[in-house]
Amino acid sequence: MRRRHAVALAAITLLALLPVAHLASQTTTTLYLPFVVTQGNAAPAPLPVPPPDAASARLSVPAGFAVRLFAAGLSGPRLMAIGPDGQLYVAERGADRVVRLPDRNGDGLAEAAESVATGLEGVHSLAWRGDDLYAALNDRVMRLRDSNGDGDRADAGEQTAVVSGLPSNGGHSTRTIHFGPDGKLYVAVGSSCNVCVEQDRRRAAILRYNEDGSLPTDNPFASDPDQARRAVWAEGLRNSVDFLFTPDGRLWATHNGSDGLGDDTPPEEVVIEVGKGAHHGWPYCYTPNLGAVPAGAKEVRDTRVALDARVPSCDVVTPARLTDLAHSAPLGVARHTGAGLPAGYAGSLFVAYHGSWNSGVPRDCRVQRIVVEGGAPVRGEPFVTGFRDSAAQSCGDAWGRPAGVTVGPAGEIFISDDQNGNVYRVVYTG
Repeated sequence: MRRRHAVALAAITLLALLPVAHLASQTTTTLYLPFVVTQGNAAPAPLPVPPPDAASARLSVPAGFAVRLFAAGLSGPRLMAIGPDGQLYVAERGADRVVRLPDRNGDGLAEAAESVATGLEGVHSLAWRGDDLYAALNDRVMRLRDSNGDGDRADAGEQTAVVSGLPSNGGHSTRTIHFGPDGKLYVAVGSSCNVCVEQDRRRAAILRYNEDGSLPTDNPFASDPDQARRAVWAEGLRNSVDFLFTPDGRLWATHNGSDGLGDDTPPEEVVIEVGKGAHHGWPYCYTPNLGAVPAGAKEVRDTRVALDARVPSCDVVTPARLTDLAHSAPLGVARHTGAGLPAGYAGSLFVAYHGSWNSGVPRDCRVQRIVVEGGAPVRGEPFVTGFRDSAAQSCGDAWGRPAGVTVGPAGEIFISDDQNGNVYRVVYTG
C-alpha cells in the first residue's frame, strides 16, 4: 500500500485512508488517498511539491500555490479527464491518441506517458462513463472499452463509434464531450466559419445523445423536419470549446466569438449558461457587456449578418453570464469544489485562455480564475501567468499556451499546454 502524500501531524491528528480503485497497466491494485482529521475536522493532507523546475521558474501563481511540470514531450495535449483509477488521461491531439499520465508513487510527477488508444484522428476531449472512456474525434465520438483488462483500449473490438458523421468540413474541427447529470452525452460542435449562417444545424451548437448514440425523445427539436437539427440541444454557439455542469444541473460553456470587428468587439463570452432549445446569438448578435452581465441585459446586432426567421430580433437570444476582453479565446474549463484551497475558492472556475493570434493588442494566454458567488460568475482574475515573454508578444509566438484544465482527486489543478507539449500541476501549499 502506498500513501500518496507525506502528512505532517500537528496537535491531535489521525491519518485516515480512503480507497480509490486503481488500474495499473497489467494488474488491478488499490490506491489510497489520505486526509487528516484534526479535532474532528477533516483537512486535506499537504500535497507533494517536486523541486523547482523550468515551469516554476517561468510561471507565476498566487501566493500559497506552487506550479510544477507534471509531464512533458506530448504533441498538442488538449482536454483531459481523471479516470476511475485516479490517474490523468489526456487527449493528445497532435498524435491522434489518448495517453495516461500515471503518478503511482504519489510524488507529483507523471512516471510516463502510457498509450491507451491510437489512431484517433483529431482526438480532442475525453469523458468517462463508468469504466468506459469516450473520446471525441473530428467527426465522431468513440467508446473505448478495456474488454480484456490489459490496461489499454487498443485491441480488436475495444473501440466503437457511438456517434458518427459529425460535420467536420471548414474551421473549428475540435469536438468536446461531457456526460450530463441526466446521463446523456453532450457534444459541442463549432462553426465552419467566422461569420455565416450554417446550413447544417449541428454546427455552432451543443448536441445531445443517449450514451449509445441514439437521439433522446425529449430533445428540444426531436420532431424537427430537419433531421440534423434533432440532435441539437442549443444553438448560436460559434465555438464552445468546453463546458461543464454545475452542481444544480446548469450547463455552463466557454465561447469564442467572431473575428473581424476590431480589437475590442465582441467581448469574449467566457461563461454562457446554455439553455435547452435556446439560441445564444451567433452569428446575428453578441453580448456587448464587459465583465459580469447584469440581469435583463440584451444582445446587440452583428450587422454583417441579416436577421432572419431563425433570429428575427436580438431580444430572442440568450446573452452570456460573464465576458472578458475580445480575443482572449477561452478553451478548457473546470470547476473546483474548493477542497484543499483557501476560503472563497469553492465553486471557482478555472479557464484556459489560449490568447490571441490576430489582435492588434495581444491578449494574454493564461489560466483565469472565475469567482462564483451565489451561483453566478461575478468576476475573473489571473491565476497562472507568464506564458508570454512580454505584453507585446502574441500568444501564437509565446513560450506556452494553456488549452485544458482539470481538477485532480486530491484537489490539484492540471493544465495542458498544446504549444510546448507540457502538462502542469498546481497545488496549494498554504
